[in-house]
Amino acid sequence: MNMDALLIKEDEVDLSAIRAQGAGGQNVNKVSSAIHLRYDIPASSLPEDVKARLLALRDSRITQDGVLVIKAQQHRTQESNKFDALMRLQALVDSVARPPTVRKPTRPTRASRQRRLADKQQQSQRKAQRRGALDA
Repeated sequence: MNMDALLIKEDEVDLSAIRAQGAGGQNVNKVSSAIHLRYDIPASSLPEDVKARLLALRDSRITQDGVLVIKAQQHRTQESNKFDALMRLQALVDSVARPPTVRKPTRPTRASRQRRLADKQQQSQRKAQRRGALDA
């Protein structure tokens, strides 16, 4: 299975239309164009390692029960907000789909050690010259 494209099943996503907040006049007051998306991560069909990485995210949109809540209200139409919410969910899942690469510890090269020591010696000489000027 290609890890780059984990598809989210539509029946696992709970979408509900709500009234949007903020400015917008009569349209905002009358029409339920905002979308409230709820995605239960532990009950989803995602691979276990992806679920674990999703739940480990320090994201305020993930509840204590492991439910991801996304509210989309940028657009005027319900369809646009629904698409926006689903795209944001997909982007979040894609961001944790590939496991993080493990850092391999390396040692400094001989040349970099020599450069560091030369810089330290130069700094030491610079400070020693300053001391000499104060003693005189």
